[in-house]
Order: sequence, then structure tokens, then C-alpha cells
Amino acid sequence: MGHFKYASDVGAPVEVAFTYTDNHQFVPDWAFGVAAFEPVGDSDHGLGAVFAATLRVGLWHPTIECEITDYRRNAVIEYTLRRRRKGKPASACSNFCVITLRFDPLGYGRAVLTSETEYWAPRGVTGKLLSAALAALVQATVRRTESQLRREIEEFHGTDLVGRIA
Repeated sequence: MGHFKYASDVGAPVEVAFTYTDNHQFVPDWAFGVAAFEPVGDSDHGLGAVFAATLRVGLWHPTIECEITDYRRNAVIEYTLRRRRKGKPASACSNFCVITLRFDPLGYGRAVLTSETEYWAPRGVTGKLLSAALAALVQATVRRTESQLRREIEEFHGTDLVGRIA
């Protein structure tokens, strides 16, 4: 299993950063490689909400299941990504990545965004041969997603969408 963790300062209060990140309609704007992020079922936020995420991987556009497995208002959102298997219940889907976003206050009008990613690497000889390339790919993707999320939160905070004008 691989693990990456990044922390950065965000020029917005925790409440604003969390509100932006919690809105599923904004996920394709900040998540690298995500073309669509649609709710599956009635719930579109909070613990247990399930989404169908369509990824952009070159010409291939797979759809995976993404469930919120930890949710604490203005503190943590954790997404568990699973491969979809047609005709199988969600419990039979295999997890391949857990993304945790933590929000901590840093002072007046600022927050710390901590992004943690755990992923399961392929096993066997092929897995060992590809593990370094996979780690580099995941690390670059997580870093790009984290920096884009930070920029989007700051842009969101600078607009009148949250009742403030920068």
C-alpha cells in the first residue's frame, strides 16, 4: 500500500473551504482527471453518500464508485474509491484508493488543507515492476489535485458566492 500526504495553507476560513469541497458539483473543477461526479441515490453529501465518478485517462473514460466514508462538518471528508463490477453489490467491489481531506483553522481567515491518499498497488511480479511508476503517477496526481483545490477554494472565497468580496 502506498501513502502520500500534503499540507498547504488556504486563504479562506475552514467553513468556506469545507463548504466548497463538500459540494459535489465542484469536484470536476478541482479533482485531476475527473470528468463527471454524479450522486448515486438520494444523498449528495455527508457520510454514506455514493457517487459515480467518470475519469479521464487519455481516450479511456472508466466510471468508478466513490463513497464518503468519513464526514465531520468543517473538519474531514474521506472518499473511498472502488472499481465497479457489473451485477455485483457494492460490498463486492474492491477498494483501490482512499482520499482524506482535513481542514484545520490556521488563524483569522486562513485554514490548513491536508490531503492524504492511500492506494493499493498491484501484487505479484508485475506489481513490483510497476510500483515505482505507479507511485510517481499517484504522487503527481495528488499534488496537482491538492494545488488546484487550494486555488479553487481561494477563488470561491474571493467571490460574492459566500457573501464576501475580496
